[in-house]
Amino acid sequence: MSAVVLLGGGGHCRSVIDVIEQTGLYSILGVLEKEGFSCSNLMGYPLLGSDHDLPAFIEQNCAVVITIGQIKTSEPREKLYRYAKEAGAEMPTVVSPRAYLSRHARVGAGTTVMHEAIVNCSAEIGENCIINTKALVEHDAKIGNHTHIATGAFVNGGAQIGQRCFIGSGAVIHNGIDIGDGCLIGAGTIVRTNLPDGTVLKGQQAAIGMAT
Repeated sequence: MSAVVLLGGGGHCRSVIDVIEQTGLYSILGVLEKEGFSCSNLMGYPLLGSDHDLPAFIEQNCAVVITIGQIKTSEPREKLYRYAKEAGAEMPTVVSPRAYLSRHARVGAGTTVMHEAIVNCSAEIGENCIINTKALVEHDAKIGNHTHIATGAFVNGGAQIGQRCFIGSGAVIHNGIDIGDGCLIGAGTIVRTNLPDGTVLKGQQAAIGMAT
């Protein structure tokens, strides 16, 4: 098994640990966190140090998985991804054995596909994304880099989601819809029209404002 270190503790980290363990492909050495951060539950794995210690593990040929979550902004997750990539880290794609990933789909480096997610034929998912538990990415849909498709969200056929977006739990993106970069779609929201960059769309009434 390949050795791997995790960047970022917390709830999402624990969920990703569960996925990694079930793949049987990696041996988790432990977790790196920012200085001064206290990790109370790392599923039995040690806190190895801070982000600054990452190059030493890369020199030992350890792969790296980004394990902080993403809700309001992709910036912390994207910053860690770029830091690890520039340091020369291998950034594997982690796919739960309980997910369905079509052999005709493409998934970028550093992306995690969680339990019971579905990524159908000809779908394309960028780098450093989260396809969370029971999310659906249908045929021919495209997901940009650093985007989180949250639990139970549906991205229907041919829809395009830009970079650095958050698609909330239970949201539904209709067929062929184009969502720009940096958009935030709230939980349970149904998107029936194209959205420009920076759009915030929340709730059943779908009030629209610009992201900050």
